[in-house]
This record gives sequence, structure tokens and C-alpha cells, in this order.
Amino acid sequence: MKNYTTFYTRILPLMFLGIVFSCNSSDDSLDEGTDKINLPKDYAIARLQIEPINPVVSGYGAAKFEWRINDSIIGNEAILPFVSTKPGQYSIDLTITNKGKVESFSTTITVEKEKKVYSKHIAHVFDFSPAVGQFTNELPKYVEGNTREIMRQKAQKAIANNAQEMISLGGYGGYVVFGFDHAIVNHPTKRDFKILGNAFWGDLAENERSGSCEPGIIMVAYDRNKNGVPDDDEWYEIAGSEYHNAKTVKNYALSYFKPSPTKPPVVGSNGWDIDVEYIRWEDNQGQKGFKTKNMFHLQSYFPNWINDSKITFSGTKLPDNFYDQSGTGNYWVGTSYAYGYADNAPNNDEASNIDINWAVDKNGRSVYLPAINFIKVYTGINQEAGWLGEVSTEVLGAYDLHL
Repeated sequence: MKNYTTFYTRILPLMFLGIVFSCNSSDDSLDEGTDKINLPKDYAIARLQIEPINPVVSGYGAAKFEWRINDSIIGNEAILPFVSTKPGQYSIDLTITNKGKVESFSTTITVEKEKKVYSKHIAHVFDFSPAVGQFTNELPKYVEGNTREIMRQKAQKAIANNAQEMISLGGYGGYVVFGFDHAIVNHPTKRDFKILGNAFWGDLAENERSGSCEPGIIMVAYDRNKNGVPDDDEWYEIAGSEYHNAKTVKNYALSYFKPSPTKPPVVGSNGWDIDVEYIRWEDNQGQKGFKTKNMFHLQSYFPNWINDSKITFSGTKLPDNFYDQSGTGNYWVGTSYAYGYADNAPNNDEASNIDINWAVDKNGRSVYLPAINFIKVYTGINQEAGWLGEVSTEVLGAYDLHL
């Protein structure tokens, strides 16, 4: 976003009045030609819903846009996403400077009280696609004949509406996408939402912030085109504490290959692995290997509702975080990363709270989002931790910390 510091400083007082604004992060310039603009005079939106104030513009070349409320600059791009935490009527002024000519426009936004009381919890699961894992087909439970849509519905029943049942995302890349019945506002000085997992501290862990921590990467989006669903070009990654770690891999991709039901198992020597060459995998970094099957979970680890011979996931891969503290394979410990991930710390810990201000675009540049509608969580690590099996992010729910 351009002029980020100026915008952020000037909007801070408005936040406490219950109004949040943002500039559009696009740098696309307008085409040269006849200069025309049509800014609707009135907008009506519900509280905690994002409305793109989007004048119909043609021409204007490299014009400069300036949106104001009273004396405060609230945006400097052609489109102004608007969200308010309080009902009321707001007057917005737009000034366009082009080729030495200055033009002024104005519009009124009426923010209405919502007709139905909002819930701070997840309202809808849009997609559920777990990777290979020992809890895949179990959390939630697969029944023969279930389709991907039925499994999505089961995931929704488990984590929406504060049900707080557990779903497992399996190994690296497995994901869930969910949304809320309102926009979660980006508060300038507080973290904005919490994702619930099953992480816990280990009683015998030598590091006090270690135990069972299986970090999942978080993506956020707001409904820019107002179609009610998250689109591929609307996602931003939450840049957690390991985003700039030299061992973190960007643009990572990993494929899992469906095992043949007639393949004889290769039994491990440790007493718990009943097939150490169960599911073959390979990535775009030249690495390959197998996911093992252990004696504790005997069902298929490959999603049973997928008929394809392989499944591929992509995104950012975090460094391995589990290690054998005992040195004998008996006590594996997962270290919690400092901030910015799901299932990375106990639910009562500050590290499970997420700040929208950590969002970055696909090039790693910080962006300012006024609010978000959608969240995606995917397992961020490709590692097996001895008898514990693969590192897999689990999700029990999520909620707005402000509502």
C-alpha cells in the first residue's frame, strides 16, 4: 500500500470512533483517454460488512486520488474499501488531481444495524482438503460413498458455530477454508482473531514453549468482488515469525501418490511402523520419500473420496520443528514458533491470536487490509516425528477477538 505510514497514523483516531478504511493495494494505472467519473451519491451497507466504494472511471491516466472524511485522508487509490463498526451516516469526499486539474466529488454512506445478531465464530466452511495423514478419514469420519462435498459438510459441522470438534489437515499442504457472517476488523493496536487447535506444552520438555506444536500457515482474504466466496486472487499470507527464516521455502509444492491396495507393506524395525514405505511423496525441491503407516491408526491415510492417483499441495513450507529430545526415539518434542501460525500454541496463549497487520502479498510486501471475511489454514511442515507420525495441523474453530 502506498503512503502506509501517513494513512495508518491518520486513521488511528477514526478507529476509536468505530470506522475503518483502507486503500486498495493495486498499482494498476488508469488508461489514458477521455476523463470521466461516476461516483454514486449514496451507499447503504450493514455494520461490519466491507463495501468497495468504486467509482466508474475512464481515462485519468496517472491521476492522483485522495479520499477524505472531514480533514483526515483515508485513501489514495481509485477504490476505497469501507467498513464500519458502528451504525450511522458518513460523508466521504474524493479529490482527483489530473494534469494540473483538480476535481471534487462526494458520496454518503449509510451504515445500518445488522438485522441478525452476528456470531464471533466460524459460520461456514467453504473447502476442506486434507493431505495424507494418520487422522485422515477419521477426523472427520469418512463413510464409504462420501463425496468431497459431504466431507466439507462434516468439517463445517465440526468447527463452525463453536462446535469445537477436531478436524485434521494431515501432512504438508492439507487445508481448510472458512468464513464468518461479518467482516473481522483490523484493529490498529490489537490482534484480531484466534484459531483454535490442540497444541499443548510438554511437561518434560526442556524448552518451556515446546510440546505438541504443529504449525499451520494462515491465509486471509476480504471479499473484494462481493461474490460471497474467497477467490484465488484475494488471498494474503499471514507472515509469521518464520516467514523470513532462511530455511523457510516459498513456492513449495509436494505431491502424494495413492498407494496400491495390493502393495505388500515394508514393516519397520521400531515396533510401531507397519509400513515404512506406505505412501510415496516428492516435492519440487528434488526431495522424495515415503509417509509411514503406524500400528495406532490402521485406516487408509490417503483421502478415500479422492479417485486421482496423486494429490498436490503448494504454498510456503516452514522448517521442521520436532526433534527427539530423549535421543532414544521415546520423547519427541515440537517447538512453538513465536507468532503467526495455527495449532502452534495452546488456545489460552497469546501466540494463538493473529494480527491482520501481519498480512503480505505474493511478493512478500506488507499490505493493509481494513478487515477480512475468509481464512485458510494449511499444514506448514513436511516432517515425521518418530512414533508420533506426521506433523499435522489440527483445527477446532476460530473466532473474532473484537466482537
